Amino acid sequence: MSKKKQAENYVDKIPKINKKWEEIEGGLVEVTVENKGFYNTLAQKVFKKPRYSFIKLDDYGSCVWKQIDGEKTVYEIGQILKKEHKGASNQLYERLSTYFGILEQNHYISFVDEKKSQSD
Repeated sequence: MSKKKQAENYVDKIPKINKKWEEIEGGLVEVTVENKGFYNTLAQKVFKKPRYSFIKLDDYGSCVWKQIDGEKTVYEIGQILKKEHKGASNQLYERLSTYFGILEQNHYISFVDEKKSQSD
């Protein structure tokens, strides 16, 4: 499978948010992440580490995050980002694919099962 074919498929994916978040000053997004698991619990008790982390996204990240609604594709979100932030168009989908990959890897988002969404 060629890279072009993989990229075309990726931009057709539909992301959905898995974390609590809120819009803060300046229209930026702050994502709340609960630090769970054995090692996090141990660190909370022994080293007084916080139970929750608050991740502030930049302008581009916040713009993308606020468009994730479980219905828009990566392509559609990219078009909105490109329209709202002129500087974002340079290597837009390569960067957006990397960003969504990081969000997915950290369980901030997941992708909607396209077969399910078509049958609903």
